[in-house]
Amino acid sequence: MKRRQFIKRSSAATVPVLLGGVQVSAINHSFFNILNSESDRVLVLIQLDGGNDGLNMLIPKDQYSNLMKARPNIIIPENSILDLTDTLGLHPVMQDLKTVFDDGKLNIIQSVSYPNQNRSHFRSTDIWNTASSATENLTTGWLGRYLETLYPDYPTAYPNAAFPDPFAITIGTAVSPTCEGTTANYSTALVNPDNISALAVPINGDLPDSCFGEQIDFLAQSIIQTNAYNDSIQTANNKGNNISTKYADDNELANKLKIVAKLIAGGLQTKIYIVRLGGFDNHAEQVEANDTSTGKHAELLNELSTAICAF
Repeated sequence: MKRRQFIKRSSAATVPVLLGGVQVSAINHSFFNILNSESDRVLVLIQLDGGNDGLNMLIPKDQYSNLMKARPNIIIPENSILDLTDTLGLHPVMQDLKTVFDDGKLNIIQSVSYPNQNRSHFRSTDIWNTASSATENLTTGWLGRYLETLYPDYPTAYPNAAFPDPFAITIGTAVSPTCEGTTANYSTALVNPDNISALAVPINGDLPDSCFGEQIDFLAQSIIQTNAYNDSIQTANNKGNNISTKYADDNELANKLKIVAKLIAGGLQTKIYIVRLGGFDNHAEQVEANDTSTGKHAELLNELSTAICAF
């Protein structure tokens, strides 16, 4: 698919998209029009940390003989693949996601990559978060750069009456590198909206006219901003509800998506949510020797599938 066609079609999408060949850097400004403040659409990114085996998740059935030659010890048995199309199938534990696809609520984009792939986990993650090429090193995330074009003065004077809510929320203990801007990260880290406490502002009197004073002032302003955002998050959390009963308590990803759903239902105007599912650096634990459709990778894919279906 040509880049322009991809962007045009993706910007009209109202269903989940699995990016699995178009460079992330190909997504230009028109793609993000769905996230403007006048739209009710929300972008939820699910990042699979560690290196997901895409060929065992989304299986090209028409290439099965080649897969058998290349990976005989880990290939999924052909008769257990969940058929999506004549040429494409899912890992057998992803029945819930197949149901979403069959209901017309899932789009899949294959072959998302970049030339000259780097095999370092750390460098590959940097490329993933920044949408850089393999030969350049960027310090800003691809979502951070987009948000910076719209709100270049952030974090100064935010939140405000026009934008009272966080631009992005990362469910977890750390903000997302994907949302890193030139001077600040545009995401707010959130672990549990039911347990939010105000942070103490570290200012007692005038600050010294020095680098130390500037750093303390920056910290103080960040805490003031965090407390203000926490208030709006708590308000939305108190208003929101989750109609779905499919969120399993023992599913880490489902619990994160449950928070996202509740905040959206509660009216929070945040346009971007990032959730992460780790553990995909499986190595020898990826499959069980006696049954390659089971193992650590299968457990993670089942968690992913059921969580998306619940959401």
